[in-house]
Amino acid sequence: MQIKVVPMAYDDLTERERKVLEAVVQSYIETAEPAGSRTIAKAFPLGVSAATIRNTMSDLEERGYLYHPHPSAGRIPTDRAYRVYVDSVIWNRQIAPYEQDALHRALGGERSAIEDVLRKAAQVLGVLTQELGIGVKPALASGVLERLELLRVSSERLLMVLVIRGGVARTIFLEVRSHLPADVVASVSALLNERLSGLTLEEVRRTLRERLRDTSAGASEQELLNIFIEEADQLFDVRADDGGVVMSSAQMLAEQPEFHSNEQMRALLELTEQRDLLRKALLERRTPGLNVTIGAENLDPRLKAFTIVTSTYTAGSLSGVIGVIGPTRMPYQKVLALVEYTSRLMSDLAQ
Repeated sequence: MQIKVVPMAYDDLTERERKVLEAVVQSYIETAEPAGSRTIAKAFPLGVSAATIRNTMSDLEERGYLYHPHPSAGRIPTDRAYRVYVDSVIWNRQIAPYEQDALHRALGGERSAIEDVLRKAAQVLGVLTQELGIGVKPALASGVLERLELLRVSSERLLMVLVIRGGVARTIFLEVRSHLPADVVASVSALLNERLSGLTLEEVRRTLRERLRDTSAGASEQELLNIFIEEADQLFDVRADDGGVVMSSAQMLAEQPEFHSNEQMRALLELTEQRDLLRKALLERRTPGLNVTIGAENLDPRLKAFTIVTSTYTAGSLSGVIGVIGPTRMPYQKVLALVEYTSRLMSDLAQ
C-alpha cells in the first residue's frame, strides 16, 4: 500500500473538494470502512452525483488526501486529510450533559492533590472517548514554595513537608544527629519560611547556601541548618519527579478495529510500556491551548499510527498536560471538546 507524502498545504482545495473530503473523513470515522462514491452520495447531501463525487475522490487521491487500501475498495483518509478536517471544521465546544456529570463526579468533591486529579481525569477521558487517556504531572522544579513544615517523627528523624502553590505537597525525611528540642525545630522552620517562601524549588536548590549564610542562629539551630546547607542539592532536587506520565487502561482503545490484528495489538501494548517515549512526546506539548498531532506529524516514527490530542492545565504556579492518544481514525470533534473541557475543569478545581 503506497501513501503519497505531500507537503502540508491545502489552500488549493475547492469548496466541492473540501465538502467531499470532509464527508469521506466523517464516514470513515463513523464506520471504520473505506468509503465509496455511492455511499458518500447517499449519506451526505452534497448536491452532486455519485459520478462527480467519484471523480473528486480520484483527484483527492492523486493529491495525497485519500488512498485505496486495495484496488476494489473505497477510499480511506490520509493524515493530510485528517489535518484538513481538524483545521477546517467549525467545532462545537459543548460536551454532552452526561459527560459533564461524569467529569464533575470524578474530579469534584473533596479537594485532592493535583496528581490524584490528573490520574482520575486520564481515566475518565479514556472511558468517555474510548481512547487512551494520558497526562503529565506538573513540573515541580518551577513550582513556587508556599511554605515549609518540619514535623518530628522520632528523636533522630524529621519530616519536611514542602507545600507548593497550587495544592501540591512533597514530603522528605531528614536524619538528624541528635534529639532537637521542639523550639529549635520551630525556630528553624520559621527561618526557612522567611528566606525561602515565594521562590521556585529550583531557585531554592541553587541559592539555599547563600540565603542561609548570614544567620545569627544558636548552636542547635545552626546544627539543623547545616543539614539543609550540606544537602540542599538532594533535598530540593525534584527534577526526577517532573513530567511523570499517567494513563488510563488501554482496554477501551484495544477494542477498536485498528487493533484487531496481533501485530497492531502488539504495537499498542509496546506503546503503553514506553513511558519515556510518551513523556518526551507530551512534554513537547506544554504550550497553552489544544494541541493535535496526527500520524506522521509526530516527531517519533513509533507514533506515526496515532493521533495525540492534549491541552494544558494549571495548578497555581504549576502546569501539566492532559489528553488522549488513539488511532488517526478518531472522533475529533468529540475528543477535542472533551479534552479542552477537562483541562479547564482541572484548572478551575485547582484554584
